[in-house]
Amino acid sequence: MREELSVFIPEQSDADPVRRAQIQMKRPQAKRFYTDVTVEPEGEAFAVKLDGRAVKTPGKNLLALPTRAAGEFVAAEWRAQGTTIDPESMPATRIANTAIDAVADQAEAVFEDIVRYSGSDLLCYRADGPQELVERQRERWDPVLSWLAANHSARFILIEGVIHQEQPQESVAAFAKALEAERSPLALSCLHVMTTLTGSAMLTLALRDRHLTLDQVWALAHLDEDWTDEHWGVDLEAQARRAKRFTEMAAAAALLEALRVTD
Repeated sequence: MREELSVFIPEQSDADPVRRAQIQMKRPQAKRFYTDVTVEPEGEAFAVKLDGRAVKTPGKNLLALPTRAAGEFVAAEWRAQGTTIDPESMPATRIANTAIDAVADQAEAVFEDIVRYSGSDLLCYRADGPQELVERQRERWDPVLSWLAANHSARFILIEGVIHQEQPQESVAAFAKALEAERSPLALSCLHVMTTLTGSAMLTLALRDRHLTLDQVWALAHLDEDWTDEHWGVDLEAQARRAKRFTEMAAAAALLEALRVTD
């Protein structure tokens, strides 16, 4: 009998490994074929097992997480499946697959991409009107920039409008230093997901440092959108898309926290 189960492994569909890992999780739903889900030591990691057999990622690597807490978080998604397996309901598994299949081979590029976001961060680009929005951005975003300067010596300039301007190199370098501890593929995968979903590496860092909560970060990332909704009405389709993105955001944040639990 096979010792490992290969699931969600269609033919490679994209040259980019990150995009490929995402696409491969979207294959048609399969019937649930297992009963028990466990997390067991596998070398220095913790493997997710279905009925005692290890699971493999779309790239045919072992689905194993750095800490038991992270493994249990991913395993909970497998336990929660009904009669069919719905990959869309398994954001933590998707993030883990991406970390293992893609980020592990290009960790430096992913790290640099997160740092690059800080150079054009959402919090630095301010509206030139109306005044109510200008004031709201100042009141709610400025404290995050002040915290970043005080705690990480990263001082960024504000830009009015949408035309890109270079940030001071020393500020970007200070931001990179603040992220230097996050070099594991799974941590980088979580941070990258949160950064792309919010458009802000600064908010991601504030969440990582527990300076802001998940809900606070999500609200600050959607400040402009919420202001528009208040004045022009809510777009229900946009709200549904936002809720779906939040599920991914919450999974990334929880996985990052789980990496800190070493017992």
